[in-house]
Amino acid sequence: MPLSLPKREKHIPAMSKLLEKALEAVRRLSPDGQDEIARAMLTLAGEGEPEPIDPAHLPNVLQSLAQAQRRQFATDAEVEAAFRRFDA
Repeated sequence: MPLSLPKREKHIPAMSKLLEKALEAVRRLSPDGQDEIARAMLTLAGEGEPEPIDPAHLPNVLQSLAQAQRRQFATDAEVEAAFRRFDA
């Protein structure tokens, strides 16, 4: 079901079919779930507010940023091994 826009907003370009499908799925979520998706979308679009960092996690975040600046990233094998820990 396409979104219905008020007349004054008809100049907005149509969304892609994939985005329309995603929004239909989001509509079925709880209001809290919808807000979580909306915050993620705004962040990805460059319009959201950054998430606050828990002070207890700050040293790890700073260490990770320093590693990224040095281009020290996990190998594909390390990433695959980490994801395998979550497989049931």
